[in-house]
Amino acid sequence: MLVVKAGKGGAKPSIWSGVPRWARACTMFGTVLMLLSGVVLVGYEALLSRYEGAVGKADLFGDQAAGAQERKSNIKGPLNILLVGIDPRKPEARPLADSIMVLHVPESMDRAYLFSMPRDLYVEIPKFDKAGYQGGSGKLNGAMSHGSVVQGQNPSTSQGFELLANTVKNVTGIERFDAGAIINFSGFQKIVDAMGGVDMYIERDVRSEHREPDGRHREPNPRGEGYIGPQAEYKKGNAHLKGWQALDYVRQRYPKSGVPDGDYGRQRHQQQFVKAMASQAFSADVVANPIKLDRVIRAAGQSLTFSGRGNSVVDYGVALKGIRPENIEMIKLPGGGIGTGSAYKGEQFVPAVDDFFTALKNEQLDAFMLEHPEFRNKAK
Repeated sequence: MLVVKAGKGGAKPSIWSGVPRWARACTMFGTVLMLLSGVVLVGYEALLSRYEGAVGKADLFGDQAAGAQERKSNIKGPLNILLVGIDPRKPEARPLADSIMVLHVPESMDRAYLFSMPRDLYVEIPKFDKAGYQGGSGKLNGAMSHGSVVQGQNPSTSQGFELLANTVKNVTGIERFDAGAIINFSGFQKIVDAMGGVDMYIERDVRSEHREPDGRHREPNPRGEGYIGPQAEYKKGNAHLKGWQALDYVRQRYPKSGVPDGDYGRQRHQQQFVKAMASQAFSADVVANPIKLDRVIRAAGQSLTFSGRGNSVVDYGVALKGIRPENIEMIKLPGGGIGTGSAYKGEQFVPAVDDFFTALKNEQLDAFMLEHPEFRNKAK
């Protein structure tokens, strides 16, 4: 939630309602929380300073490296914001994009569209001289890994983000991202716990591949792939999830876990969670509780690396203050696998997705969605 000091002359702080948005994995939970929350304007300058100072900043698009001067401007729509979720790995390991989402805000700035890019989407990854990468074909999430290489140093997640952004632009036809963020999933868990958990609807029974009912990690199967031991279960219906449960639930993507449509189902669960998290963060239980609000702000800031290309995360929060959770349209981009078994190469979109990207570019998504209701992701 964004906190902005009260007006001059001792005026009472006003309330600007907004939605927390974003980010994968999740993705992009912490970002949603911050980018779309122009939510409570309290007159505590120290709280705003703490929030702004907690957010990591990086040159995610290579602007500074290219010699471009950051320039502040009024934030106006249409906007495209790239949100990438990662799981922390060892410093010497190349990062992989675990979740890739795009938040599109039309010119009216009163609603938003959120769609996921399959991490296994088979794409052409462009040449990237900074990392010595000559370009090639592969899965979309690998673009961040290829772009992260720094000679004689540990991989750079920020530099990897730049190549991933270039790849997503080529696939979608988006000419320029106005902002971007990297979400650390372990930090995301702290956000949910700081809010006291999150209420959401579980669309079908799901069993965890990774966690036991008490939250402990399951033991690797000594006989081969997978894990052994009791499994955490998420039953169909309304549920209140702790941080580890929420993160675990949105990671599940295998039919044996109860997710018959694989990664597409996981994308849908992630988007459903984004809405639930937005509503929870906007609730009076968080907004009217200064101690809990402060915990949420600090946890969110510590999980986020942000580039507003000249504007701060607070600037974006205020600019998007008019967006409500119910005005976030969650989009599914249908596709299917290329090859099967050992010949599996990745995912590809159905032809109609090209029409979706054309409608996005021409600001005609409302008309497109009326003609293609199958692109609308269900969320309770």
